[in-house]
Amino acid sequence: MINELVTVEADRPSFSRRFNPAAQAGLKAPTKGEPQENRNHARPWPATTQLRLMDLNLFRVFDAMMLHRSVRKASQTLSVTPSAVSHALSRLRQSIGDELFIPAESGMQPTRRALELASAVREGLEKFESALTRKESMPAEAARAFRVGATDYACMFILPSLVKRLATSAPTVDLRVFPSNHIDLVRQLEKGRADLVVGSFTELPAGIRRSRLLREDEVIVVRTGHPLTRGRMTKERLLEVPHVVVESAGTMESATDGFPDEERNGNRVSVESALCEFQYRRIGPAGCMTVGVPKFAAVAPFLQLSDMLAKLPRRLALWAAAHAPLSLLDPPYPPVAIDIEMLWHRGGDDDHGIQWLMNELAKSIGNVG
Repeated sequence: MINELVTVEADRPSFSRRFNPAAQAGLKAPTKGEPQENRNHARPWPATTQLRLMDLNLFRVFDAMMLHRSVRKASQTLSVTPSAVSHALSRLRQSIGDELFIPAESGMQPTRRALELASAVREGLEKFESALTRKESMPAEAARAFRVGATDYACMFILPSLVKRLATSAPTVDLRVFPSNHIDLVRQLEKGRADLVVGSFTELPAGIRRSRLLREDEVIVVRTGHPLTRGRMTKERLLEVPHVVVESAGTMESATDGFPDEERNGNRVSVESALCEFQYRRIGPAGCMTVGVPKFAAVAPFLQLSDMLAKLPRRLALWAAAHAPLSLLDPPYPPVAIDIEMLWHRGGDDDHGIQWLMNELAKSIGNVG
């Protein structure tokens, strides 16, 4: 940028001697008919010039705020003071012409404009970094916090193996895992609030990519010494036994989340939801669901102290039986098979960091029991 003093007199312009001839040729004195205010004030820069002069670090602040929704936490991530983050936000708001983040009880909530920008800003930062480093994979020394949406099943049986692998391959990488209960994970991808989602899905909107990680099936779990452990298992006997069912979207909170019933059911994305729906289709709605719980961890205590049963993913059932006096039984019908998948937004196709994480996750699946 040229920082030279230009003095405009009534008859002709006088330039600093350090301007070159080309620069002088690009300037002219105002005509007598030109409004007075245009003589001594620069015209507004065009939008393209404003974008060209914007500080890239402002977008790093924006990305950190989208991740943390907190000025203090964003400042810690960027290793700057909170006042520096506030100042950067003020400059970015002025440049974009939007508040971007508004104080709320749960933190700094992004505006609609901020949500629209989030994915593109994240993608742009990743491409810029990739262009500078010229690396197709994420180096082990790189520091980045990935945002992963996952069910409690994924937290128990998918992500621990990934974390174990990352401890060696990329010890400076952080995972920020948020639960799937009562939120629409697919929309989190579309809004740029999640980099990756792990769970079980059916129909997906355009722009969401998917890849299968493993296949899971169901098994019946009861306490050791339960009457079902003696004699032949039949569907009729199952109907006589009260069920404990994991309901990821069936709590009071989900009933008031603003989604219509059919849309909420369509967004149930965890393996327990699929098994629950399978139970109702194959066993019938007359099956006795005595207790509905929101998480897998709550199932075992109910089974240990009662004659209820639960249908659980086999890996989880094996883990529960290793830590409590529980028995596993095969169902009297072909068990349902559920694909556990990872999802990402199509913008992640060009994000080398996300592609690297997906590759690490796929490799870690071999260690899942």
